[in-house]
Amino acid sequence: MERSAADLSPGQKGMVKDFTDEYISLKLMEMGVLPGTEIEMRFAAPLGDPICVHVSGYALSLRVEEAKTIILS
Repeated sequence: MERSAADLSPGQKGMVKDFTDEYISLKLMEMGVLPGTEIEMRFAAPLGDPICVHVSGYALSLRVEEAKTIILS
């Protein structure tokens, strides 16, 4: 089973490998989430959604459903 960005705990890092949703991947790539880019989970909102990740030099807030589409290597 492949690991997604939604599976990361705060402080954990992963390398973006691929995406599972073509539409969402276009939005994410426009925001700097590119294959080969390191992504770090920073924290989650009190109820667990959204989450904050550090990618391409800035903090990005993602819904958990969006993070699930980011496959990590």
